[in-house]
Amino acid sequence: MSTDLSAFWMPFTPNRDFRTAPRMLARARGVHYESDDGRRILDGTAGLWCVNAGHARPEIRDAVARQLETLDFAPTFNMGHPLAFELAERLLKHAPAGLTQVFYANSGSEAVDSALKIVLAYHRLRGEPERKLLIGRQRAYHGVGFGGTSVGGIPKNREAWQGSLLPHVAHLRDTHDPGRNAFARGQPACGVEFADDLERLIREHGAQHIAAVIVEPIAGSTGVLVPPRGYLEKLRAITAKHGILLIFDEVISGFGRLGSPFATELFGVTPDIITLAKGITNATVPMGATVVSPAIYDAFMSGPEGAIELFHGYTYSAHVLACAAALATLDTYAEEGIFQNAAALSPYFEDAAHSLKGLPHVIDVRNLGMVAGVELAPRPGAVGARAYDVFVACYNAGLLTRVTGDILAISPPLIAEKKHIDEMFGIISDVLKATV
Repeated sequence: MSTDLSAFWMPFTPNRDFRTAPRMLARARGVHYESDDGRRILDGTAGLWCVNAGHARPEIRDAVARQLETLDFAPTFNMGHPLAFELAERLLKHAPAGLTQVFYANSGSEAVDSALKIVLAYHRLRGEPERKLLIGRQRAYHGVGFGGTSVGGIPKNREAWQGSLLPHVAHLRDTHDPGRNAFARGQPACGVEFADDLERLIREHGAQHIAAVIVEPIAGSTGVLVPPRGYLEKLRAITAKHGILLIFDEVISGFGRLGSPFATELFGVTPDIITLAKGITNATVPMGATVVSPAIYDAFMSGPEGAIELFHGYTYSAHVLACAAALATLDTYAEEGIFQNAAALSPYFEDAAHSLKGLPHVIDVRNLGMVAGVELAPRPGAVGARAYDVFVACYNAGLLTRVTGDILAISPPLIAEKKHIDEMFGIISDVLKATV
């Protein structure tokens, strides 16, 4: 390995700190990584919420290799290849019945920016160009494009670009309410009224000016914020009443993380658009997608014959290798019942997560499906320092976690077994007991 670590500018990383004590992952298989020094590391984060079927799946690898021998790249501007259409049909079998078209991207960030552009163009086509306002939510993460950053609600992600982001954006309040919902198991009982904040924004801006509301069904990157009971249903009712489109960002919650193909099924709420990525290819090849309702798609199909309906897309939209990986991934999910395994294991995972209650520094535990957030009391004047130290200590003890602020996020591969869950939370427990 190169001893000079300065050439790679690492994302979302304190680069100078990392170079003093680098953590290098060299190999992976199943639910484990192996570090460059030969240590086995239990993957408590499914990579970055994305390796749902576990690492180094031979069937996905072989599908990509076979595709490389046949066709390595095909443009999708005025051209097509069969896998793109086959995959779209397969994805729609998992999506809510009210969504009918798939637009491909290469990441969650691109899928979100595609959704926002589609929304604004849709309203213009319908003769309502004044619908420009995009409503996100505080503590939301929607990727790092200018659109996703604008509707996102993480202050640190926005501050360097304040004044340069999209101009017509507002934010709902977040649903975090530890005073009433600390240590809730699954969906909190309190907080449905937080959806009424949308009515406030409607009164402030006028429904006729609002294009869409975008939310994560469960906010992952800001510390596993689980929607209160009835909250998403109420958002759907309010948006439908006022002709506002509803977008679910399912980049994290999709492909079995909550025990169902998408959160839409778990919550019984059908939005107008969902955005996908991560688990779509088991992270083998980057890919994203935006899935829309027929009303949205049909609005674009009403122009002159032979004309381009949407001036938007990417060189690598529906890349053949990504499509091959995605089709093999969907086969793996189905053949091994991975979504069903996640649903069956979720109660055990929930109990293990909540076993941390009462340990030093733990002020909240929240969970849904196969994801949990463990919130720690911050050190005075050093927000995030305690959780970061726990993250490093867990890694040194053989567990990879995810840290955001003073919150640990746990989201293992969906092929994990009870013994792996015991090991994960056992390591976290030991580290917390030793952390000052």
